[in-house]
Amino acid sequence: MELKISSQSQGDCAVVTVRGEIDLYTAPQLRSGLVDALDDGARRLVVDMSRVEFCDSTGMSVLLSVMKRAREKDGDLELVAPKPAVRKILEVTGLDAVFTVADSSDALHAAAESSPSA
Repeated sequence: MELKISSQSQGDCAVVTVRGEIDLYTAPQLRSGLVDALDDGARRLVVDMSRVEFCDSTGMSVLLSVMKRAREKDGDLELVAPKPAVRKILEVTGLDAVFTVADSSDALHAAAESSPSA
């Protein structure tokens, strides 16, 4: 399955929408899309996972490495609305305690509006 990535920036926050499956073959594309958003000035990456059908360990590794890169810039990476299959991987690996995971984009946008911008 093909991976599609789109990004929309709002100040120092970029909302990155990911569609498809994240695996060994598509993980480099995900890394590129997320790193491009950071390089374009975003410090906070909000990754909309609502249309991701599958994410393997390679994809999780990309998310972790980009989160580390964002935190080095005093930013963060947050996951929004992962499907049950992706959420289960997060829970089994313990990564649900590492990432900020929001159930819906509404909850995350509300948090973004209430947080002070730097």
